[in-house]
Amino acid sequence: MSADELIARIEDLGTQFAREMEPLVDEQEIRNLQARYMGKKGQVSQLMKQMGEVPAEARRTVGEAFNRIKDHITEAVAAKLHALDNAAQVADLGRVVDVSLPGRRPRVGHHHLLSQVSEEMVAIFAELGFEVAVGPQVETDFNCFEALAIPKGHPAREMQDTFYITDETVLRTHTSSVQIRTMLSQPPPVKIVSPGVVYRRDDDPTHSPMFTQIEGLLVDEGVRFSDLKGVLLHFVRRFFGKSLELRFRPSYFPFVEPGAEVDMQCSFCMGRANVGCRLCKGTGWIEIGGCGMVDPEVFGHVHYDSERYTGFAFGMGVERMAMLRHGVNDIKFYYEGDVRFLRQF
Repeated sequence: MSADELIARIEDLGTQFAREMEPLVDEQEIRNLQARYMGKKGQVSQLMKQMGEVPAEARRTVGEAFNRIKDHITEAVAAKLHALDNAAQVADLGRVVDVSLPGRRPRVGHHHLLSQVSEEMVAIFAELGFEVAVGPQVETDFNCFEALAIPKGHPAREMQDTFYITDETVLRTHTSSVQIRTMLSQPPPVKIVSPGVVYRRDDDPTHSPMFTQIEGLLVDEGVRFSDLKGVLLHFVRRFFGKSLELRFRPSYFPFVEPGAEVDMQCSFCMGRANVGCRLCKGTGWIEIGGCGMVDPEVFGHVHYDSERYTGFAFGMGVERMAMLRHGVNDIKFYYEGDVRFLRQF
C-alpha cells in the first residue's frame, strides 16, 4: 500500500468517526466509540499495522497523519463530554425546587439497645442512692471465687463454666468481683451497683459466652431481707412501668445466706397465667435473677465485722431484662450487628 493510499484511509477514518460521534448524547456510548477507534484492537490501531508496507522515506509523513487523527479523536471526545456536562448543569439550574418542603433528616447513630437498658437500670437504682462501681474483666481467682466463698473444687470453677487464663487468672464470670474490690478498698457503708460484661461457657438461644450483667450490693448496720425486697420491687415497677409483684424462691448461692431466686409477675399477662402467654408459658411468673443476704464468710475475706454489719446482694442479666422488656426471643440478635434489628430501638 502506498503512502498516499494509507493517508487517504486515515482521513476517511476521521470523517467516519465525526459522523458517528455527532448523534451521541450518552457518556458511555461516547467512550465505547472512542475505544472502537483508539483501543488496542480499534480501527486506527489496525490501520497502523500497514505502516510496514510504506516506503521508509514516506513513513514520517504517514506517522504525522496518524498523530493528527489520534489528536482529532481525543479532542472531539473531550469537547463532546464537556458540552454534555454544561448541558446537564444548565438543566440542573433550571429545576424547580420547592424550598417549603421539609428537609431530609440524615440518619444518626444511637446507643445500642443493651447500653440503653443498662443505663436505665443504673438510673433506677441511683434513685435509691446506689452508686456505680466498675472493675476489670480479667480477674484474680481470689476476687472472682475465693473471696466469694467459692472454694477450690466448687462446680462453678469447672472448665465448662469458666474461661481460665492461668490457674490464678480468669475472665470474670460475674461482676460480684467488683463487690469484693469495693469492700477491700473502703469501710462500710457500701451501696453500689456494678454493670459490666462477664464470660461463661454457654451458647444457646438464651445464653451467650459473653453477656452483660448488673449486680447490686448494700452493706450497713441493720440491713434486712425486707430492704432487699423493697429495692427489687421498686426497680421492677419502675423498669416495666407496671404494678407487678415479686416472689422469692429459696435457692443456693455460695456467697449469700439465705439465697433466693427472684420471680416477677409476667408483664404481658400480668400474672393471670394465661395458657397462651408466650412469655411466661402460662405460669404467670418469670425469673429475673438471684439475690440474698451476704454470707458472713464473705465479710471475713474483706475484713468487715459480721457481728456489726449485714448486707444484701442481687444480680440480673441485662440481656434478659431487655428481652422481657422488648420481646426479643434470641440473645444473638444483640451481637450480630444487624441494623434492621438495631434501628427498632
